Amino acid sequence: MHVSAFVVTCSDSRDAARDGSGKVLRDGLESAGHNIAGYVVVKDDPEAIRGAVAQAQAAGARALLFTGGTGIGRRDTTVETLRAMFEKELPGFGELFRMLSYRQIGSAAMMSRATAGTYQGMIIFALPGSPQAARLALDALILPELGHAVRELTR
Repeated sequence: MHVSAFVVTCSDSRDAARDGSGKVLRDGLESAGHNIAGYVVVKDDPEAIRGAVAQAQAAGARALLFTGGTGIGRRDTTVETLRAMFEKELPGFGELFRMLSYRQIGSAAMMSRATAGTYQGMIIFALPGSPQAARLALDALILPELGHAVRELTR
């Protein structure tokens, strides 16, 4: 099943020209046959994050992939903002991502707060901002289950 996806990069320092992780996500989704409904870079700010969710909804996205803002820094607010919106959280996504990440980068994986959940007919993933982390999450977890997850949302 091909899915309409929207990609959001949360960053106070990157723009679209310097957004490696957003490009990894868009290219990977398109290579797998999914449609990119939109892409935006926003500040790591709750209002901007909620605005990006509304923009994805308006574009008809069924999957929303955030990259950035999932660490433990003072400005990292992506996880808190999205969790407050989730109707259902998928804790297994974050658990599996950290397990896979641990195999690649070791104990620093514990500082990732990657998560996923559902919101008004969309599945939302919040990923770290590094291109390597985006590629790992996309290839190992998101792409293998994206169509299945979206089908489950309509049951």
